[in-house]
Amino acid sequence: MSQPPKPRGLGRGLSALLGDDEVAAAVVPPVPAAPAVAPSPRPAPTRAPLTLPIGQLRAGRMQPRTSFEDMEPLIESVKEFGLLQPILVRPIAGQIDAYEIVAGERRWRAAQKAQLHEVPVVVRTMGDQDALQLGLIENLQRADLTAIDEAQGYRRLADEFQQTQEDIAKTVGKSRPHVANTVRLLELPGAVQDMIRRGDLSAGQARALIGVPDPLVMAHRAVDEKLSARELERLGVALKPNTKGGRSRTAASPSKSADTVALEKRIEEALGLKADLKLRGLGEQSLLTLEIRDFDQLDTVVARLTRR
Repeated sequence: MSQPPKPRGLGRGLSALLGDDEVAAAVVPPVPAAPAVAPSPRPAPTRAPLTLPIGQLRAGRMQPRTSFEDMEPLIESVKEFGLLQPILVRPIAGQIDAYEIVAGERRWRAAQKAQLHEVPVVVRTMGDQDALQLGLIENLQRADLTAIDEAQGYRRLADEFQQTQEDIAKTVGKSRPHVANTVRLLELPGAVQDMIRRGDLSAGQARALIGVPDPLVMAHRAVDEKLSARELERLGVALKPNTKGGRSRTAASPSKSADTVALEKRIEEALGLKADLKLRGLGEQSLLTLEIRDFDQLDTVVARLTRR
């Protein structure tokens, strides 16, 4: 049932693709003071530093980031020290002396603001899939990519390159439930997605709004009343329609406690699957039902249950 993994392990970002020596060679280091004792010899980098005129670089078509904000600290740093990490680029087919940015567009923009004429680069020829993967990895490692941009990047990998959620998880170094739950944010209305981009809503708060009758109203209520993700989950349970009877879970199952509903939600977030937990008879006997769409999801559940 399972398929062999398609992507390469790119979880370490630039170093995984280029090698540590080549990344180090393209970095512009500060000029050190003369050492009192001669340092021990180190292997020479495999590639000499390369710089390109800043005007030869173009913004990346596969860039997952949609906004570039709060750049003043970076601009000031670039003015003082220059770029201390290279920009990864690929040649643009059919154009001479033109390169598309794969990773480092934020640094390129800061270098423009700092009025640099040249920047350190690493040039590689690669396809769109690798370009999108590396752009995602770099931004995720910096921990400042919005959840919506992250979700759209995952969806592009699935739609344009036929990658499964398991493939994507291995590529970016995240769990499959994380990928599944992040992509689900794209089910929310555009106005709610904009609130996530701006930081008005956290990803956890937003996930609690999926499936409620009017998520935008609830989103504004969450902001105005400063509701936590857990509080939104409890409100959402009462508002979400039941797929069978058109009633909420609470109305359809009066005996289901808030703790049981909260536990269902935790299972759903951990596995990325719809869960139904019912108490049966006396004592602690329970029945857990998971909705599994395909064999990939089944493989994931089996792997988690049989892990030692």
